[in-house]
Amino acid sequence: MLSTLIEIEKEIEEFSINNKEELENYRIKFLSRNGQLSKLFDDLKQVSKEEKPVIGKKLNEVKKLAESKFEEKKTIVESGQKKSEEIDLTLPGRTFSTGREHILIQTLNEFVKIFREIGFKVAEGPEIEEEFYNFDALNTPAHHPSRDLQDTFFISKTKKDAKQYLLRTHTSPVQVRTMLKNQPPIRIVSPGKVFRNETVTVKNYFMFHQVEGLYVDKNVSMRDLKGALSYFVRRFYGKDIKTRFRPSFFPFTEPSAELDITCFLCKGKGCKTCKETGWIELGGCGMVDPNVFKAVGYDPEFYSGYAFGMGIERIAMMKYGIKDIRLFYQNDIRFLDQF
Repeated sequence: MLSTLIEIEKEIEEFSINNKEELENYRIKFLSRNGQLSKLFDDLKQVSKEEKPVIGKKLNEVKKLAESKFEEKKTIVESGQKKSEEIDLTLPGRTFSTGREHILIQTLNEFVKIFREIGFKVAEGPEIEEEFYNFDALNTPAHHPSRDLQDTFFISKTKKDAKQYLLRTHTSPVQVRTMLKNQPPIRIVSPGKVFRNETVTVKNYFMFHQVEGLYVDKNVSMRDLKGALSYFVRRFYGKDIKTRFRPSFFPFTEPSAELDITCFLCKGKGCKTCKETGWIELGGCGMVDPNVFKAVGYDPEFYSGYAFGMGIERIAMMKYGIKDIRLFYQNDIRFLDQF
């Protein structure tokens, strides 16, 4: 049996392994359950006690040799296959999907970037807001329609005397919080999500994004407001876009105005998008009402300021010709890939 082991040992050393098939043949011949070494281990039972220690030792050495050679050749064969795959120029190219910012985030970032150019800073606040910041401090009376349940998502009180919380209906509360913590001059934009109890249609959604701006200092006038918004419109929509301000009403501004811009599709001539008027409404604005200044501890005789607000969805829909606001929230890759 010892001579047989010597022959097998020599055969193992000389066995040529250059590919996966030869590697498998080697394994079957020497290391499988029915291989030569397994049979010799079975025959070891019949060896005399005197010879068993020597033959057993040699058998283990041959088995270790066979196993080490198998592992070595296996590594070489597999690495050779991987290497050949990496340099196979006949394989088709691989494509990778790259992520990008959502169109609403792109629009919001561009909006903020433009106002940063003229000295505005970004301020943020909570989406679950106190009624005081959302309505009371903004000169919104208790009987105002915006406080109705059909317009606002109120959060149920845990106690009768507890503060009333709600999902903010605009980002104006951020302006109040900023004024309560800081003294003028203040020049901020406040982007974020807002919530209103709206029926979902192609133009309305129960949640949307808004950016509001506030500038408070000495001798701030309507002229400053018009200059800032006109600058934004020209930077965002193009130098040939004109603006106009129509009288309006908001509880927290006086005087108040609606900002319109010339239709960028028909250039003011009139089309379906602008309802043949040549103008498109962009947002609301005005001079901060003195009652708002009183609520935050500012002297309205000493300070003045302006505020404005715009919906990001509306801005994006107008700029890119999107007809349905629901497309922003459906995560349809066919829509998102266009931006």
